[in-house]
Amino acid sequence: MENTQPIQSRNTKRNTVINLEKGKLPPQAVDLETAVLGAMMIDKKGVDDVIDILNPETFYVPAHQEVYRAIYTLFQNSEPIDLRTVSNQLRKNGKLEFVGGDFYLIGLTQKVASTAHIEFHSRIILQKFIQRKLITISSEIIQEAYDETVDVFDLLDAAESKFFEVTQGNLKKGSEDAASLVKTAIQKVEEISKKEGMSGIASGFTKLDALTSGWQPSDLIIIAARPGMGKTAFVISMAKNMAIQFNHAVAVFSLEMSSVQLITRMISSETGISSSKLRTGNLQAHEWEQLNVKVKNLTKAPIFIDDTPSLSIFDLRAKARRLVSQHDVKIIIIDYLQLMTAGSSKNSGNREQEISMISRNLKALAKELAVPVIALSQLSRAVETRGGSKRPLLSDLRESGAIEQDADIVSFIFRPEYYGMTEWDDDERTPCEGQGEFIMAKHRNGGLDNIRLKFTGHLAQFSDLDEGFGNEFQSKMNNELPASAQNVNPDDAFGGIDDDVPF
Repeated sequence: MENTQPIQSRNTKRNTVINLEKGKLPPQAVDLETAVLGAMMIDKKGVDDVIDILNPETFYVPAHQEVYRAIYTLFQNSEPIDLRTVSNQLRKNGKLEFVGGDFYLIGLTQKVASTAHIEFHSRIILQKFIQRKLITISSEIIQEAYDETVDVFDLLDAAESKFFEVTQGNLKKGSEDAASLVKTAIQKVEEISKKEGMSGIASGFTKLDALTSGWQPSDLIIIAARPGMGKTAFVISMAKNMAIQFNHAVAVFSLEMSSVQLITRMISSETGISSSKLRTGNLQAHEWEQLNVKVKNLTKAPIFIDDTPSLSIFDLRAKARRLVSQHDVKIIIIDYLQLMTAGSSKNSGNREQEISMISRNLKALAKELAVPVIALSQLSRAVETRGGSKRPLLSDLRESGAIEQDADIVSFIFRPEYYGMTEWDDDERTPCEGQGEFIMAKHRNGGLDNIRLKFTGHLAQFSDLDEGFGNEFQSKMNNELPASAQNVNPDDAFGGIDDDVPF
């Protein structure tokens, strides 16, 4: 009996150790936390290096959170930061005894000799915090997923929102010095020179590309028009140009039309077969041959179409990231902005606030992925009721304040024929039949201009206008078509949906 107790004690102790080894501890770097706090109290440079990287919640040990909070308060008040001032601030906060008193603070400063590598250490602490945050969020999602009363789509939206907040709140981008920025800028100029002056993604419209030098990475481009002007026709023509002529991967998010309707428009434009014939399938033998031969270019084109209705900005971000990483997508097109949602069905904000949030996130997405984002937008009915010129203005944008502020480029599509006009409203009064105008109303990094384009109604297609014989050619083409195919509303080319959705 005398030997039984020690053996049991030894077994119990061994089992306890084994159980601890099998358990899981949250990700942490306590030694680095003490080193960073100690370095901040012995050298002001250490504070400057990490103050914009960490926050109190980043630390794992509660006492360390309070010490950092005291240091941050002193920094905000532009007061000296050292062992004594931190101790006094903790005393004011009523937390000095909580952290272990002056003895513990002295121990922090004794564990570090200098501020060397403090920024590297702080980023490891941040990584551990993000890991703990992801574990917490995942646990909450698992728990809510078992709750049958929770709407699954609300759960998805909440999950995306939480993960997005982790990214936005913690992955902070530091500033760069002039030397590195100058070097990057010169490298970009050298790359542009090799591209023969085209620094961005070419649209396929000669004058437009000359004005913009191509759509630039990180830019948010708004293309707005009234229903029936052909904004969808314009971006579809452009997407086809970019994918087929220049082999750029293009992502199109269509919230209004189905993916089959959009690709049918591209087929019409590429093959030259009218939309009405493709819709009815009433093709002659030579047209079937023409269809099968010319559609081959389109089948090889790197175009990705997503027709998810009522797409939320969080869904868009997730899908766009995947497309860019998996298919090297170079440009994103959204048709159209007002059909997007902010995300949660519980959002109590008004529509203007929702659009403001969407446009701000679209600009953030363009910067994050370093690709141009083109979003179509509606114009208000003020254009229709305004006397005189029907040319759109920046003030005609729906929810215009946020869109105009966030966008790098704001442009309009204008076709005088839509209003029954036969001549352009300029000094020359030239015929406007079969033409449209791309109006550059805001260009943050370039000039403004009105660029006239050729519009082929029965193909719902925009193309370069040969100003020498464009009008004569277009008139001849229209005369050779049946009356039903002339001046087709581009947004009704396939019996499409009226995109004048009220909000």
